[in-house]
Amino acid sequence: MTPIIQTVTEGQTYWWCACGKSANQPFCDGSHTGTDFEPKPWQATRTGKVAFCTCKRTATPPLCDGSHTQLTKE
Repeated sequence: MTPIIQTVTEGQTYWWCACGKSANQPFCDGSHTGTDFEPKPWQATRTGKVAFCTCKRTATPPLCDGSHTQLTKE
């Protein structure tokens, strides 16, 4: 599992999927409906590329912090 690199636009809000069910990863598509999960809003502070977490174990949601590297070691 690796992060998804996306180009973001300064000032735009992105809704990160926290449940892992979205078909539009890393963004929310409403698949969390009926669960206790909620998407996490994140506003880009600059235009450019960022790495969004897909393992959902990041300590810095929605951005990747490398936590996925520990998944292969477990």
